[in-house]
Amino acid sequence: MIIAIDGPSGAGKSTLGKMLAKKLGLLYLDTGAMYRAVALAVMRRHLIFDDNSAIAEVAGNAGIVLDGEPDAMRVFLDGEDVSVAIRTLEVAQAASIVSTISEVRRIMVDHQRKMGQSAASGCVLEGRDIGSVVFPNADLKFFLTATPEARARRRHTEDQAKGRISTYEQTLAEINERDKRDTSRADSPLTITDDAVVIDTSELDLTEVFERMTGKITERKASTA
Repeated sequence: MIIAIDGPSGAGKSTLGKMLAKKLGLLYLDTGAMYRAVALAVMRRHLIFDDNSAIAEVAGNAGIVLDGEPDAMRVFLDGEDVSVAIRTLEVAQAASIVSTISEVRRIMVDHQRKMGQSAASGCVLEGRDIGSVVFPNADLKFFLTATPEARARRRHTEDQAKGRISTYEQTLAEINERDKRDTSRADSPLTITDDAVVIDTSELDLTEVFERMTGKITERKASTA
């Protein structure tokens, strides 16, 4: 079973993707972490972010591996555990730029497909073009969304809990900028496919969203039994 979860930043994709993968016993692939790993590699080489060919070369040569259980997923870059290093604000912003480069996306999509297809029982993938590009024939597609304000509040609360210094206003501005970049990029923009189950998480807690998602999965399994 291939389950695709798409949506904008801060909609709850990662948390819910991990919860689903754990419950269903499926591989969990955080595709955003893969772009962050590429961004980190680019930053370490001090490349200019408009040098698309050089960045694509880095992406093609980067040894990116995701390993471990959903709750303890580790990201390796050329053999180094960069799970913590890729979670900085600077890397996140760099990843949103790197992910707009068409050649980088082609490289990453190919890598993601191979990882997903090699999973014995199937996998849960989350990102921004999983259902539209990476696995257009996924067994089930979810699109999680929420208002920019709701997503900014969540992200700001998470940042505070992790000791990161930021204001709600800064976080909201970053969310809006990321949304603009994701939806307007020429290659694989963030979009809702016609067959996706859309869930607005603005006024829902994790348990409520999780129950809706598992309910849809149960319905899907019953219809194909």
